Amino acid sequence: MTDSWLLYGANGYTGELIAREAVARGMRPTLAGRSRQKVEQLAAELGCQSAVFSLDDHTSLVRALDGMTAVLHCAGPFSSTARPMMQGCLATHVHYLDITGEIEVFELAHSVEDKAHRAQVVLCPGVGFDVVPTDSVAAKLKQALPDATHLALGFEGNSGMSKGTAKTSIESVGGGSRVRRDGKIVSVELGSQTRKIDFGSGERLAVGIPWGDVSTAYFTTGIPNIEVFTAISQKGLDGMRRMNMIAPLLRQRWMQAVAKRIVDSRLRPPDRTQRENNPSFVWGEVRNAAGASKTARLRTANGYSLTVASSLGILSTLLAQPRMSGFATPSELVGADFVTTLPGSSPIRIDS
Repeated sequence: MTDSWLLYGANGYTGELIAREAVARGMRPTLAGRSRQKVEQLAAELGCQSAVFSLDDHTSLVRALDGMTAVLHCAGPFSSTARPMMQGCLATHVHYLDITGEIEVFELAHSVEDKAHRAQVVLCPGVGFDVVPTDSVAAKLKQALPDATHLALGFEGNSGMSKGTAKTSIESVGGGSRVRRDGKIVSVELGSQTRKIDFGSGERLAVGIPWGDVSTAYFTTGIPNIEVFTAISQKGLDGMRRMNMIAPLLRQRWMQAVAKRIVDSRLRPPDRTQRENNPSFVWGEVRNAAGASKTARLRTANGYSLTVASSLGILSTLLAQPRMSGFATPSELVGADFVTTLPGSSPIRIDS
């Protein structure tokens, strides 16, 4: 297997975790990003090559991708960074993977599938916790109830956020939530979808969120009605609903910039102990027109730990089979059972 791949955003929280684990596995990616000092320092420590460039600089991007087989893109918000990286990968015939959970990025990748086939590359966003476990659960539920018309997915995790994840959330919160209805993605108010879900240890309040599966689960399963939920406290739900009143303000770039500065100064991402002691729980439910239903549950490692393992596992699969091409969801690329092979994962249990 070749190690000719580039890790962009290596200096970020998740990117650095991936870089360190890749090297521990004997891989030698080229570490890249915009911050020269951070990227070069990490590359020197890990014995990797480095490349420093902004994604706005297409010439430098193409030069850095020359000779690569694949990119693992870890620099968000992906709503801003995915398009130029995808364009660079298509131009240089390099496979594209990222760790996004942003609906727009999945829709973008799917929209250029023909270009990916012509360039003989794979475009597979969402190879981390967003959306590998939920995509796998969706695929297994479709197998269990092939004529399903409605799919609900959900997850529970308590480890906290990285700064990058928090900043992405800031950008999306002003746009409300999303669901798929009759095959179309539509917007709904934040906090308007609630239900009680047993993720494995009793019922929890859960709220609908604009998670990537609103896009990807449709491509994976063909089910036309999809919602995604996450566990939340009543206090958290009340706060989310209050955001609807200031949604227009939250869409302003200056307000987002203020919020991001607060994140930079105050947020402390989860440390190793927090990651190791906070597993995640994934749930899914399908039903058909006759009212029959199936439920699935899965336990995984903490979201960040799973992202490290799943992204490198999917990357390794792609490097070993470089002739694949086109848009793919994670379960389409590596199979619905892939997630169960990752450290900390249980089998996917299906109940009637």
